[in-house]
Amino acid sequence: MSKFEIKMPKLGESITEGTIISWSIKVGDTINEDDVLFEVNTAKVSAEIPSPVAGKVLEILFKEGDTVAVGTVVAVVQLEDEEGESEEAAPAPAAEKKEEPTTPARAEEKAAPAATPAEPTVSAPATKNSGDRWYSPVVLGKARDAKIDKEELDAIPGSGYEGRLSKRDIEKYIDNKKKGITTAETKPKPVAAEKPAAATASHSQTNDAPKPAVPVAVADGDTVIAMDPIRKIIADRMTSSKKISPHVTNVIEVDVTKLVKWREENKDTFKKREGISLTYMSPIVEATAKALKDFPRVNSSVDGYNIIEKKRINVGVAVSLNDGNLIVPVVKDADKLSISGIAASVNSLANKARANKLMPDEIQGGTFTITNFGSFKSLFGTPIINQPEVAILGVGIIEKKPSIVETPEGDVIAIRHKMYLSLSYDHRVIDGMLGGNFLHRIAEYLENWNE
Repeated sequence: MSKFEIKMPKLGESITEGTIISWSIKVGDTINEDDVLFEVNTAKVSAEIPSPVAGKVLEILFKEGDTVAVGTVVAVVQLEDEEGESEEAAPAPAAEKKEEPTTPARAEEKAAPAATPAEPTVSAPATKNSGDRWYSPVVLGKARDAKIDKEELDAIPGSGYEGRLSKRDIEKYIDNKKKGITTAETKPKPVAAEKPAAATASHSQTNDAPKPAVPVAVADGDTVIAMDPIRKIIADRMTSSKKISPHVTNVIEVDVTKLVKWREENKDTFKKREGISLTYMSPIVEATAKALKDFPRVNSSVDGYNIIEKKRINVGVAVSLNDGNLIVPVVKDADKLSISGIAASVNSLANKARANKLMPDEIQGGTFTITNFGSFKSLFGTPIINQPEVAILGVGIIEKKPSIVETPEGDVIAIRHKMYLSLSYDHRVIDGMLGGNFLHRIAEYLENWNE
């Protein structure tokens, strides 16, 4: 029987390592495809990792609490096909040299012969394609019987973990092919090669921390606390952002009395109807999305000397975690959502973030970020841009203040609800006029709130 290596998966862009939180298996266990193997925590998300194969667990190479680089083998499984037979019982290519039973071999390293006229389907699919796509013995056998060649097999979309082609996928494809069905679902599609990991200067990849400009003396009684993986990423990215973008911050005071009144009138009904609380963040996200549509330059990124204005408006909302760290889940297409849709998305993402249940897609693709200083009773702050975006909005606490209000009878002093908004922006592409107008547009939407 051959062996299959379970590797630490890549769970997001720029992720280079993960910490094994817990194992759901032990050596000697028999596992099925998609059984949960272990839970991993990265700098961005926690996730349960399913098995792409069925078989028997031969080795577990790391213990709980170990931090492992992406691509490193963490466990070894003795393969079995989906009928409970060993791989040796599966149909073998005619020209393939049979292994000695005592010689272990990795499934990825087994050499496959060139195709022959008699069996044109038994060549490269027996191992892997250029994209490192792995096939189980059962899938290979069915492909061989159906005369599916390497190129066609590689192009069949898979529904399994990381796009793996399952027995059900190949059977459905063969059945539809016999019926002459070539819908978008069954028509072969090119398998997209995985993008290479972006090179980063993250110190979390090594144990070499940046040296302080001034040596730090550690005295008796001082406590030295090593940064956890998330805090390392935050430290590196904040430092990098300040080096990349020349930051400028504008601050504006906003009269949100109408917004406060609207929320007070609707929060109970909203809670009963939607099952979630109506917070101020939802209208703030909506107002920001509208302003981004009005000023598309703020919804952009910089690539060298090119400015890339993003078509989609994906608003990230910073969430403080229970361990003191920070993560930014993303409300996708915020400009197309109703206030109820935004509220549901913000609530769901925040709950997932604090429960370490965010998926990689839920923290990627942001085009603009909002951070709420008001949660900590702060008037305002000067946030650091979340690269590769070009601006970030800071939201302060809402306070009652005496204010001069113009009326037809003259100016009067009244109690109004006020808050500060601060916008940090990249001065390479956003000048003071654009930054000021964009911030003022958000204020206008909030001051004239009337949903």
